[in-house]
Amino acid sequence: MSFIAGILALPVLAAAETAPRHDDGEEAGPPRAVIEMFTSQGCSDCPAADALLKQYIDQRNIVGLTLPVDYWDYLGWKDTLAGSRNAERQRDYAERLGIGTVYTPQAVVNGAVEVVGSSASEIDRAINATETALASSRVPVHFWHYGNSVIIETGSAPRDAEPKEATIWLAVIQKAVQVTVKAGENKGKTLTYYNVVRELTPVGVWNGRPATIRLARADIMRPETEELVVLIQEASTGPIIGAARLGD
Repeated sequence: MSFIAGILALPVLAAAETAPRHDDGEEAGPPRAVIEMFTSQGCSDCPAADALLKQYIDQRNIVGLTLPVDYWDYLGWKDTLAGSRNAERQRDYAERLGIGTVYTPQAVVNGAVEVVGSSASEIDRAINATETALASSRVPVHFWHYGNSVIIETGSAPRDAEPKEATIWLAVIQKAVQVTVKAGENKGKTLTYYNVVRELTPVGVWNGRPATIRLARADIMRPETEELVVLIQEASTGPIIGAARLGD
């Protein structure tokens, strides 16, 4: 069974079956913002955005994710971290947000607003606007280790909120990757990428009621991955209404 198929086959547990929380668990209510940075090793404008994302990642109340895309590979350098699913996710955002095209560097903030990824002022405005707009929709997420398992516990919809069905995503993260680019627009540069998403997998559906998901840690982590992030996102590329981060 594949990783994705195995994850999707896992049951959602009733709250009474939840394992005890460990002290190393992290709770988010949620972070102020989730910033998804669509970037490419073949894009000369991207290194500035990649460095800017690190500044946001260093703020503990913000989750920053790097999603390298492959559609600039034809310019002479094949992005070593890119995945076609990242580009597909970006195209889905472009369609939903009505921007008509994809580009790099692009930041999507809280799944709700897209901005130029190298502009701190645009990102800050998007954080402030979406934080306010989504305040009444936020869903608490608890996320912790228990033995050889990872437990994800989602809360219920806020009182008076009309819940929309949401995807529970699990992102498997490599915290820092250095790449020496030997061709293309960034030829000769050594670039560093932060919080690189190596897997982004749907692990459940949230429908307004509390849910608990238990995952086998050995089935999730790769040797090079160091952190896990959970997102609760309306539909599959709608507003992000919950998030939590868990390191080793």
